Amino acid sequence: MGILDRVLRAGEGKKIKALAGLVPEVNALEPSMKQLTDDALRGKTAEFRARHERGESLDDLLVEAFAAIREGALRSIGQRPFDVQLMGGSALHFGWVAEMKTGEGKTLTSSLAAYLNGVSGRGTHLITVNDYLARRDSEWMGRIHRFMGLSVGLVIPGHKETPAEKRAAYGCDITYGTNNEFGFDYLRDNMAVRLEDKAQRGHNYAIVDEVDSILIDEARTPLIISGRIADAAKLYYKFASIVRSLKRDDDYEVEEDKRIVFPMEPGIEKVEQALGIANLYDEVQQNLVHQLQAALKAKELYKRDKDYIVQGGEVKIVDEFTGRILEGRRWSEGIHQAVEAKEGVKIKEENQTLATITLQNYFRMYDKLAGMTGT
Repeated sequence: MGILDRVLRAGEGKKIKALAGLVPEVNALEPSMKQLTDDALRGKTAEFRARHERGESLDDLLVEAFAAIREGALRSIGQRPFDVQLMGGSALHFGWVAEMKTGEGKTLTSSLAAYLNGVSGRGTHLITVNDYLARRDSEWMGRIHRFMGLSVGLVIPGHKETPAEKRAAYGCDITYGTNNEFGFDYLRDNMAVRLEDKAQRGHNYAIVDEVDSILIDEARTPLIISGRIADAAKLYYKFASIVRSLKRDDDYEVEEDKRIVFPMEPGIEKVEQALGIANLYDEVQQNLVHQLQAALKAKELYKRDKDYIVQGGEVKIVDEFTGRILEGRRWSEGIHQAVEAKEGVKIKEENQTLATITLQNYFRMYDKLAGMTGT
């Protein structure tokens, strides 16, 4: 019976015990691993890869691979994964979420599953929440993987930006990076005209750190690539001025739960009078109806010091879950420009959405997905 079968047949309530049952098997191989020279230990990686190519599953290789990478970690960075980390690494390999307390070493735990899956050569992605952690882990844990003969790449903003450099990073056995950069690289690939301009090579296996934050709090936050279109600043300011004089329920209706607004006939007549036109809906080529909708939404649905702040003459979005400022993020479909007009700050050139995806939908593309959380 295979390892995964043994664990799954244990049932939900006994999975931790089943994972614990793998630990003595790994520990039993420790003396033999210690007797190997560095070259011989590194040669285990090539052996595992060859056996996998001949048909052995990664589940079959788990015990030996964990014993090898444990010794590799001790020799390369002076840290020996504890038994609880072997259990956590096994859970990650099986595509589960591992909840580990502070001090139990999530980073070292992830290196175990990353090594085992890196042996396949199909790509293993280690995904974290910020550039600092991605760079740190790629250097720190990367020392273990490189010692064991695996290649390690890093994808963060400003690091190896050309298509060839990005493609090389994704071509490594193990690739570290941030959730946003993985998502944006996918969007850029979908916009690429030539095959050689694409960076990613597929979505085989990913380990997501702080999975509760990325896949719950930010799951539906869209990643957006935009391009500049004609500046409509004057119209945004004009509509911001017009809607200030319009009265809710008399000139327009608001459904806050659905985040939509409905201009009513009296309001439409006032807008037409202010613009000096006979029929607002005959002027759609100027996008006036959209401008009115954006201005009304900015007035009623986007609240200062709740949804955004004004800082340094700029409108900055506030994360609804954490309260943190989302530097560089902008609302799409003209909303950000309408809010800028409402606040009387300088309007940046309007952007048109070229490609978008939520993190939730991006991570659904992986054949196997695992996560770590400290809570």
